[in-house]
Amino acid sequence: MGQYMCPDPRISQIDLKTQQFKGCTRENKAKVICIAVEGLICKETKNTSFTKEMPCRWTNGYSFETTLLLSVFLGMFGVDRFYLGYPALGLAKFCTLGFMFLGQLIDIILIATQVVGPADGSSYVMPYYGPQLEIIRSNNWTYRLRQEDW
Repeated sequence: MGQYMCPDPRISQIDLKTQQFKGCTRENKAKVICIAVEGLICKETKNTSFTKEMPCRWTNGYSFETTLLLSVFLGMFGVDRFYLGYPALGLAKFCTLGFMFLGQLIDIILIATQVVGPADGSSYVMPYYGPQLEIIRSNNWTYRLRQEDW
């Protein structure tokens, strides 16, 4: 700890469409360029920069806003489920008029709380400061950064 720094991602490292690191894989990892402190040389790159795996959210182009709007306005026809890749549920909602509108209401809540996501297991594409669900855990590897005294 304290021997390298991964600076704020540069524009070249962020995908502007998804707001995630470029090269994010299905395992939710992306390689980011980091810099070692002055005086340390990395064996692999022969200089002070190296790549490190960082957590990210793999997305496949499904927009959270589009999904929620489809659910609100066309959910009774199952369009939201067809969009997310659940054709059987979409057809069931279409044939029953959104399970008599009760299924539509439940789907609006499930999509708004991000319980239901795309069928391929990817995350939603969200605006940078959008309502993104993130689970925070604390364990033995958690540490606090020292704050500057003012």
